Amino acid sequence: MRRWFCLFLLLLLRLPAFAQRMVNFTPLARGYLALPRTPGRHPAVIVIQEWWGLNNWIKRQADRLAARGYVALAPDLYYGKLATTPRQAMALVRSFNRSRGLRDLQSAYAWLRHRSGVAPSRIAVLGWCFGGGLALRFAAQQPGLRGVAVYYGELPLPAHLPAFARRLRVPLLGNFGGADRGIPPARVRQFAAALRAAGQRPNIKIYPGMPHAFAHLTTPAGRAAARDAWRRTLAFLNRRLGR
Repeated sequence: MRRWFCLFLLLLLRLPAFAQRMVNFTPLARGYLALPRTPGRHPAVIVIQEWWGLNNWIKRQADRLAARGYVALAPDLYYGKLATTPRQAMALVRSFNRSRGLRDLQSAYAWLRHRSGVAPSRIAVLGWCFGGGLALRFAAQQPGLRGVAVYYGELPLPAHLPAFARRLRVPLLGNFGGADRGIPPARVRQFAAALRAAGQRPNIKIYPGMPHAFAHLTTPAGRAAARDAWRRTLAFLNRRLGR
């Protein structure tokens, strides 16, 4: 009897502190939903995929948030398609309809606001790379968000920065790589300056020597940068959403 109790206890300890499943948040749009196991209303985070699609890495980030007490919804913006090579990913990005994607994000936001286990006034958005750029544009459209956290997301073109900065009224956290060739530090600083000129107080960090997508690096320096960026992200979400 004692042996069976120990086995049962071991299984319980191995269970995640959250529940996960795929859900439809519109009749046509689906997403990966990770829920805390504790009862009550929780703050929520919309998790936006990289250019690869809604893969297991993005689902794990949603799981990590759920383990911290957030309802995490990762919309499937490619409608079931996934890329495993840069060439495939580029093809998916080129065929992506940004207007439809932003409408899907608005639908995800509305769905979360009406979900019984979500505190409707405490919703933020988080995105990496392709998803970081979408998170910025979505936040500029949806002032009801409590915060937007971005990992090396595509930035507006310099000519569009002043107008974009005036539209973005949602508090921002940004994590960028100092050796990112696609989004160089000079553009990040220009972006931050435009936000400050528009009255924002962005919380942006540029990690020296880090390339694009440094959250995936397995080198000691890469892991250290990824850990620090995640710590900053959790602290930002905690301040904005009240965990």
